[in-house]
Amino acid sequence: MKRSAAEIVREHGPFAGVEAVHGVTYDGTHMWFASGDKLNAIDPDSGKIARSIDVAAHAGTAFDGRHLFQIAEDRIQKIDAATGKVLTTIPAPGGGGDSGLAWAEGSLWVGQYRERKIHQVDPQTGKILRTIESKRFVTGVTWVDGELWHGTWEGEDSDIRRIDPDTGKVLEQLELPSGTMVSGLESDGGDRFFCGGGDRGNVRAVRRPKRG
Repeated sequence: MKRSAAEIVREHGPFAGVEAVHGVTYDGTHMWFASGDKLNAIDPDSGKIARSIDVAAHAGTAFDGRHLFQIAEDRIQKIDAATGKVLTTIPAPGGGGDSGLAWAEGSLWVGQYRERKIHQVDPQTGKILRTIESKRFVTGVTWVDGELWHGTWEGEDSDIRRIDPDTGKVLEQLELPSGTMVSGLESDGGDRFFCGGGDRGNVRAVRRPKRG
C-alpha cells in the first residue's frame, strides 16, 4: 500500500451561518456542500457562495450531470439542480447511519459510516446491488477514472484512501494532519479532491496524486 501526506491546496470557510459541512459534490462549475438545512454552491477558486437551496441536507451529496442527490436522515432526495425542487426520494441503505454519496456508472454509491461499508444502490428504487467492506469508518465517497476513494474519520484522525472496489483492500492512503477532518469527499475529475471539514464548517481542496 502506498502512503503519503495529503497535500492541501486550498481552504475555504468557515462560512457564516454554517455549523458543519456534511456532503460535497461538484457540478463541473461549482462545488456544492450540505450544511444541515441547505445545499450551498461555491466557486471553487474564490470560495464565495453563489447560491443556496433550502433542503434537508444531513450527509452525502452527489451530482449525476443534471440532478443533485442528497441524503436527509433515512432517505435520499433527488433534486432538480436548476429549480431546487425535490423530485423523488428513495430509502437510504443505512436507515439514517449513512454518510458519503457518489454517482458513478448509473448507480449511487452510499457510505455507511460506523458499519464501514459502501453500498452500490439503484437510484430508482434504493435497492442495494452490492456492498464493499472497508477497514475504517466511511465518510465521503467518490469515483474518478475508475478508482474508488473514500474519506475516513475516527477520533482526531482522517485520511483519504483508494480501495479495490472488488475486495475493499486499501491501495493508497493520503493522511491529513491530526485534527483535520474529512466529512464529505468528491473529485473534480482532475487533480483535486474536495473535502468537507465537518464541524469546522470549512471545505478544502486536496491534490489527487498523479498516476505513473
